[in-house]
Amino acid sequence: MSRRASGRRARVLVTGATGYIGGRLAPRLIEAGHHVRCLTRSAGRLRDVPWARGAEIVEADVLDLDATRDALDGIDTAYYLVHSLGSPRFEDVDRRAAHTFAEAARQAGVKRIVYLGGPEPHATPGGEPASAHLRSRDEVASLLAASGVPTVTLRAAVIIGSGSASFEMLRYLTERLPVMVTPRWVGTRIQPIAVRDVLHYLVAWASVPGEVSRSFDIGGPDVLTYRQMMDRYARIAGLRPRVIVPVGVLTPWLSSQWVNLVTPVPGAIAKPLVASLIHEAVCREHDIVRFVPDPPEGLKGFDEAVELALAKIRDAEVETRWSTATWTGAPAEPLPTDPDWSGGSVYIDHKTRRVHAPPDALWNVIIRIGGETGWYSSPLAWVLRGWLDRVIGGVGLRRGRRDPVEIYVGEALDFWRVEEIEHGRLLRLRAEMLLPGRAWLELRVDHDLLSPAHVCRYDQRAVFIPQGLAGHLYWQCISPFHHFIFGGMARNIARAAERAASPAEPTPPPVRALSPTRVRADPAPSGSGP
Repeated sequence: MSRRASGRRARVLVTGATGYIGGRLAPRLIEAGHHVRCLTRSAGRLRDVPWARGAEIVEADVLDLDATRDALDGIDTAYYLVHSLGSPRFEDVDRRAAHTFAEAARQAGVKRIVYLGGPEPHATPGGEPASAHLRSRDEVASLLAASGVPTVTLRAAVIIGSGSASFEMLRYLTERLPVMVTPRWVGTRIQPIAVRDVLHYLVAWASVPGEVSRSFDIGGPDVLTYRQMMDRYARIAGLRPRVIVPVGVLTPWLSSQWVNLVTPVPGAIAKPLVASLIHEAVCREHDIVRFVPDPPEGLKGFDEAVELALAKIRDAEVETRWSTATWTGAPAEPLPTDPDWSGGSVYIDHKTRRVHAPPDALWNVIIRIGGETGWYSSPLAWVLRGWLDRVIGGVGLRRGRRDPVEIYVGEALDFWRVEEIEHGRLLRLRAEMLLPGRAWLELRVDHDLLSPAHVCRYDQRAVFIPQGLAGHLYWQCISPFHHFIFGGMARNIARAAERAASPAEPTPPPVRALSPTRVRADPAPSGSGP
C-alpha cells in the first residue's frame, strides 16, 4: 500500500478548535469526510460556529489527564494545536499541557499525533541562544514524541494568512510606518508559508497510512528577509516604497515594545515572536512529499499568499484571527449571578432609555459595536483607554473584530470578549483589558408586549467586581467619567436605532439568525457610528 495520503476516512480529534489554525482545520477535516471531535475548555465558544454542527464537541482541559484521555477514546489521529503564547510563564504551561496530552494519548491508544510547531531552534551566528518561543515549541514536539505514540511535527516559520499574528505584524508595521528604523533582524532569512498550504498538509495527515514518527520542515517556495517581505507587501498593497533603516541598537525587547504600540498584536505575544525573528528559519529538507504531495496547483509564493490574505480582509471573509484564541489556563469566568454577589462587592453603572424604534432596529445597532464602528460615545476616551492598556501590557483596542457585521460567542471584540449572545435580546462582553478586578458590559433589548411595536427599551449595564483595595480605588477614580462615556453610549445607540427606523429613511431588514446564536447585522444605517 502506498505510504502517501490514501483518502482513508478517520476519527480525528482537534485541540485548539477555537484558535487560528484549529478553527480552519476542523471544517476542512469535516469536508474531507472525517469524523471530527473537537476538544475545548468551553463548548459554548463553538456553539455559534456553523461548521461545529458537523462535529462532536467535547469539553475538557488538556491539563486534566482523565478528561483528556476520555476525549481521546477511539481516536485515530489527534491534532495538537495548543499553545499558551501570551500568558505568563507560557513555557511551563505548555510543558505541563503537552506532557498531560501525550500521556492521555498513549493511554487511549491513539494511533498518531500531529503537531504544528516552529522551526528547529539554533543559536544565531553571533552565538545568541534560541528564543524561548522556539525552545518551547521544540520541547512540546519532544514531549509528544516521547509518549510512544507516532508523532508527526510540522515545522513552519512565518504563516501568511488573513488574521494570523505574524501577518498582522507585517501588515501594520508596513502600512503605518512609511519610514522605519528597524532592528537587525530585518535581514534574517525566512521561508514563509501560506496558511492554505499549512492546512493542506495538516488535513492530509489524517489519511496517511503507516507509523510515521518524525518532524518535517514546511515552507513556501520563497526565501526572503523580513525587509524584503515588507518591501513586497508595500508593493502588493499599493503603498509607496518604504524607507527602512536597519540599526543594531534595537534589542528584541525594544522591538517588541514598538510592535506592541504600532500593531494590534499585544506585547505579551509580540515579544516571543520578535525574539524568534533573530533566528534564520529556512527549510532544510522537503521530505514531506514522500508522504503528502504538494497541493495540485503548487505551493503558493509570498506574493500570492499576501494577495489572498488582503482579498479576504477586503471582502470581510476572515475565517479566524489570532485574537480568537485563548491560552491554556486563561481566565474565563462567566458573569456571576446576582445572588452570588451577596457578601462581596460589586459596582454597577446602569443606564436605560426608551427607544422609538422596533426591537430589531435596536439590535441591529447593538450587534455592530466595536471595531470600525466604534463604541458609540467619546471616541477619544476609548482610544486613550486602549493606549493606556497597551502601555501597561494589555491587549488594547486594536484587536478590532473579525467581521464588521457577524459575531460569535468567544470572539475578541477590541479589548472585550463576547461571553453571551441571545439573538435579538442580549450581548454580554467580558473585559480583557488589564484591570484590578473583573468587568462586564451588557447591552440588552427589552420589549414590553403591551407597548407599541415601534417602541422598545435599551438597557445597559457595566458591572465591575473589584479585587482588593486597588479595585475599589480604580472604580472610584473612573466613575465620574461614566456619565459621559456610558451615558453617551446609551444615548447614541438609541438615536442610531431611531434614525434607522425613521420614516425619512427605509428601515433596514431585520437581523437574521444564521444559527441559534450566530448573528449577522445588516448594513449599518448612515450615522450609526460614534
